[in-house]
Amino acid sequence: MNRRLVAIAIVVALGSGFAAGYWLSTSQSQMIAAGGKTPTSEPEVLFWRNPMNPAITSSVFMQDEMGMAYIPVYTDGSDRADKPSGRVSIDPVMVQNIGVRTAPVEQRMLARQLSVLGRVDLNEQRLARLHPKISGWIEQLKVDETGVRVDRGTILLSIYSPDLVAAQQEYLVALSNWELLRNESARRVLDSARERLELFDVPAHQIKELNKNRKIKKRLHIHSPFEGRVINIGARDGQYITPEDEIYLIADLSRIWVNADVFEDELAWLKLGDRAEMRVRAQPGRTYQGKITFIHPVMNNKSRTVQVRLEFNNEDFSLKPGMFANVVLYTDPQPEALVVPGEAIVRSGSREQVFVQRGEGMFDPREVTLGISADGFTQILEGVKPGERVVSSGQFLIDSESKLREATAKMMAIMTGDEPKAVEMSDMSMDDVSRAAHGAAHGAGDRKPEPTDMDMGE
Repeated sequence: MNRRLVAIAIVVALGSGFAAGYWLSTSQSQMIAAGGKTPTSEPEVLFWRNPMNPAITSSVFMQDEMGMAYIPVYTDGSDRADKPSGRVSIDPVMVQNIGVRTAPVEQRMLARQLSVLGRVDLNEQRLARLHPKISGWIEQLKVDETGVRVDRGTILLSIYSPDLVAAQQEYLVALSNWELLRNESARRVLDSARERLELFDVPAHQIKELNKNRKIKKRLHIHSPFEGRVINIGARDGQYITPEDEIYLIADLSRIWVNADVFEDELAWLKLGDRAEMRVRAQPGRTYQGKITFIHPVMNNKSRTVQVRLEFNNEDFSLKPGMFANVVLYTDPQPEALVVPGEAIVRSGSREQVFVQRGEGMFDPREVTLGISADGFTQILEGVKPGERVVSSGQFLIDSESKLREATAKMMAIMTGDEPKAVEMSDMSMDDVSRAAHGAAHGAGDRKPEPTDMDMGE
């Protein structure tokens, strides 16, 4: 295809991009035409060269017969050809006016995020189900309300049991024989009787009182095994109970469990000790910090999920068993990930890029390879270095300007037959581009088509 026709096609295809970026460069083009240099921190322009023939130079800015702007050559001997295609140079005042902000490329801890639904549950390691070891009647229920907080050793109830009365009688007889005979046989009988009382969960202070007073206790006290909350009461005053009856369910709610279901394709990222954050509707705005303590070894065949157990502090008892919770698991932690703000990434569908600040008002497009995203940051695997600054606000206006300049450079390269070079919008205004396209179209119209094989055959 004719090179000039290709140039026209590029101009037409990117017309919308030209319109988006034109307003950024109009003031710069006017300043170049007036004074011959831009308000950036670049070196001073030494002379201007013809874009079609580098041997033709000028001491002032001008255009050739086709209306194409001359290219500046700077005091350091460089021109736009040594700059990356798509570089954007903007007046610092304009940078501030359009709200361009930059952020550093930094290293920080970053982890993959998995969002799952959790259910608050009791801590089974701090759960007590109390059953009596003897049969009898409840004489007095000391703790008769669910939800009540109890300490370790708190008396829960007193029970009357004929078996307990008989065991105390046997102990007093064995104690009397020991005091009378003081032999090994009497000692063994006394130890056996005492052990039977202990197996009936008779408290040590009651056995000591029995030794001292030699009076049989009608009631046996049952005590709480640890500090916690009464979750359920299974008996009432006067009720006859057996070892099969659960009379109390006591749970320590200061450490709570949360069970969550994780899909099998996400299971490979999990490991014990991974950090977890949880939010519940009952406490809006509050975040609970916990960790993974157990991963079940069996998968649910129907849902294709694996249950994961999390553990959280609940010292204020704000988490209630049965609540649903939104949980975020932070897996695969990267301790020194190279990250930029997530909004700094410009995604075009086929590639991802950022704009790196190269100087005051000067920005280069840079393709990057992305990693994981979390906490508003995105990991960069390749493309930037620590300490560089990237555009985090206003980058879409800069992106439009960059694409405009890159397309212009390609069009100029097609016209001249050279490799694409970076062309600043300050070097070539929209009128210049239009005149160049018009000239290319006019030239293409004057040129006669080359003969085809069919024509030659004729």
